[in-house]
Amino acid sequence: MYPEANQGHGVTADMGERWWYCLKHMRVEPDEGCPNKHRMGPYPSREAAAAALQTADERNEAWRKADREWDEDTEDD
Repeated sequence: MYPEANQGHGVTADMGERWWYCLKHMRVEPDEGCPNKHRMGPYPSREAAAAALQTADERNEAWRKADREWDEDTEDD
């Protein structure tokens, strides 16, 4: 396994226990579940997977804010 491929995602190199959030059924699933095309993850815990949509919303808002700030900075040039 290549540990550097998983850096920053909270998943260990051996992959251990992983959890997913299924967008089709709107629920947390273990590795055995829907196809990955319907899921977000993997997450290192059931709790992290349960918060997947909230985490995505928070990240999206942070990125929108950064984009607005970037746009404002470029308008000043």
